[in-house]
Amino acid sequence: MGFFERYLTVWVFLCIGAGILLGQLFPGLFRAVGALEVAQVNLPVAVLIWLMILPMLIKIDLKEIKGVSRHWRGVGVTLFVNWGVKPFSMALLAWLFIGWLFRPWLPAEQIDSYIAGLIILAAAPCTAMVFVWSHLMRGEPHFTLSQVALNDVIMIFAFAPIVGLLLGLSAITVPWNTLILSVVLYIVAPLMVATLWRRWLLSREHGYLRLQRVLHVIQPLSLVALLVTLVLLFGFQGEQIIAQPLVIALLAVPILIQTFFNSGLAYMLNRAVRSPHCVAGPSALIGASNFFELAVATAIVLFGFQSGAALATVVGVLIEVPVMLAAVGVVNRSREWYERREGVPSYEECCPTDLHRHGSTEHG
Repeated sequence: MGFFERYLTVWVFLCIGAGILLGQLFPGLFRAVGALEVAQVNLPVAVLIWLMILPMLIKIDLKEIKGVSRHWRGVGVTLFVNWGVKPFSMALLAWLFIGWLFRPWLPAEQIDSYIAGLIILAAAPCTAMVFVWSHLMRGEPHFTLSQVALNDVIMIFAFAPIVGLLLGLSAITVPWNTLILSVVLYIVAPLMVATLWRRWLLSREHGYLRLQRVLHVIQPLSLVALLVTLVLLFGFQGEQIIAQPLVIALLAVPILIQTFFNSGLAYMLNRAVRSPHCVAGPSALIGASNFFELAVATAIVLFGFQSGAALATVVGVLIEVPVMLAAVGVVNRSREWYERREGVPSYEECCPTDLHRHGSTEHG
């Protein structure tokens, strides 16, 4: 993990402070940025989101979907947790904590918006950061790659219906045209561009070397774009946060619970079906982490910069790295216990050292 990725939480806190300060000093500038819209899409944010997403999607080889059958048990568990449990468990936790238990300490007019943001956050499974988590737990690289590629394709078709269903159950009006526009703008279009760009790079001489050089150049842009987006968001959210400093901590509670619940569920289900540990680890982390770039973009498009939904998705960014690193630590420390179950293959059988190195170098 690079220096900036390792200390992402620190940068997020700094951006919160910078955004709040700049929002108080230059409110007119932030209002002008917020007004730069075409068809309900904020143009500066659209550019920033593309800069965030493209470096992640260009890592994904959609042809690897054909490899999902190799570790079908792990794939089945991950899909069940990602699409059958995670969005619904988050909605339940959001209704319980934000809609009921924490309601007295939150601004009443934003309650529904906070719940919507948490639902949007949980409906998008993580993509590129999963490669980092998988590498840290010596996960099977081809499983990780094929699972992420499959999730990206499923997201095209499942993200909008799941978000729409859960928002509807929360009695939140669903702007379907805007939601579908978000899917096209921030899933379909960048995935197509990234796939074509990747294929073009790999079709040339020394293709993987060219791909790594491009990633080396554009990956820092992804983090810079994320941080600039956060400054803009907190520039708009500053007054609300100053008035309600507990909001971020309260929003973090359901996110923390659902992260550990879903990662633990995926891990235990993999052990129950006797998936090897080098598959169960990435499966647990894919089942728990979020594609927060997409969530932030969708929340802004659906509800606006100043919405509680946008703030809720940003809290997901804030706690992503420390929480996932904690989950990685638990998975690594429990490997011996995991492999004591009868019928579970050893690491050497599942993921030989040379295969792991090849996968990490070629596809990382």
